Amino acid sequence: MTMELFPPIPLAEWRDTKDTLHRFAQIVGKVRLAASTRRNHWWNVPFHLTGRGITTRPMGQVDGNPIFTMDFDFVAHQLVVSTLDGRAISLPLIGQSVASFHDAAMDSLAALGIHMKLDVPRPFDLPDSGRPFAEDAEHATYDPSQANRYWRVLGQVASVLEEFAAGYSGKVSPVHHFWHTFDIAHTRFSDRHIEQPQQIDPVTREAYSREVISFGFWFGDDTFPEPAFYSYTAPEPAHLAEEPLRPLAAHWIPRNNSHLAVLRYDEVRAEADPRAAVLAFYESAYQAGARRAGWQIGPLACPGGVTDPQLRIHTPHPTSG
Repeated sequence: MTMELFPPIPLAEWRDTKDTLHRFAQIVGKVRLAASTRRNHWWNVPFHLTGRGITTRPMGQVDGNPIFTMDFDFVAHQLVVSTLDGRAISLPLIGQSVASFHDAAMDSLAALGIHMKLDVPRPFDLPDSGRPFAEDAEHATYDPSQANRYWRVLGQVASVLEEFAAGYSGKVSPVHHFWHTFDIAHTRFSDRHIEQPQQIDPVTREAYSREVISFGFWFGDDTFPEPAFYSYTAPEPAHLAEEPLRPLAAHWIPRNNSHLAVLRYDEVRAEADPRAAVLAFYESAYQAGARRAGWQIGPLACPGGVTDPQLRIHTPHPTSG
């Protein structure tokens, strides 16, 4: 069966499921934050995609716990907690409130000999950030078809981001899914250190300690209530929003005292070649930020994922032989 590229996923149709699932993800994400080795720019924290859902990747050991993973399976609709010695516990996602999911997840970890206490067991940057997960019986909607579509869209966007990532040979992040903001992103870095004001919080300081151009996709929220592809340059160079974007539907919007390049998801779906439209959008946003910030665009280019000029000429594409 051929899977539709970028199927419709209007925020209004799955907001209740998204709100519940977002909090499920934050619970598991905070376990990942506590049990993983810290990486530059917090690369240890986000989730990665799998063939059935999203994963924390292996963690533990550095904190005295067994090595373990926590995997969301959006085909069977369960959370699977597994240890390196083959033990596993699964719990259903359907029929859970945030409170019951939190308790079941913590109980599963304890049953596997994993000692875990979340430093801040409350939502991050959500309207109910003052309410502990264990007390949230309000968010209890999980539509399996909507959750499965969310994962399929993530996988399709991740594939496009991976293709785009191949074109740059400098320092880059993985393509990863942020559980706190519920977006999927990939970031390119320059080697320029950014001096930040002392009052900037430690999380932001580490995330933006180098000059970046970031690219991603989010599903919509109260501030922008529809799914969209995006890009931004930080710190933002002067006159960035004067740069052209492709395709024609893409545009700059003011956001948090800077500008965000935006291409709405539904506008991509209307394009003759949606995948090409997204790649063109990301490339135009990169060129805009890199030109204005004075990056070395040519030396950092990596067409087709190949850095050596001779290999570009003489090596056939792996699928062409």
